[in-house]
Amino acid sequence: MLHAFYHDVPADEQFYGRVKAEIGDEKPQGLVVHLVVKRDGGLRHIEVWESKRDCERFHYERAEPALDRVFAAVGITPRPPEPAQHDIEVVDVWT
Repeated sequence: MLHAFYHDVPADEQFYGRVKAEIGDEKPQGLVVHLVVKRDGGLRHIEVWESKRDCERFHYERAEPALDRVFAAVGITPRPPEPAQHDIEVVDVWT
């Protein structure tokens, strides 16, 4: 069953680029769509996964460690709390 959500982060494109570089180019298992768009005050991440399990695995194995490294590199410790995640009910995905 698809798992989809969005969350808003108070980060700019440069910070996002640093995190993405830390994560690497290998597509995460189970990722259907990852979209990042500008919004007032930061960025909105919209993601669709084949399952919640795939999403959680990527989050804990790759995204969290990458975020920790980037926050530490820019001197932000402790790390800010996770942004609120808003579930999305998917009707269709066409890629």
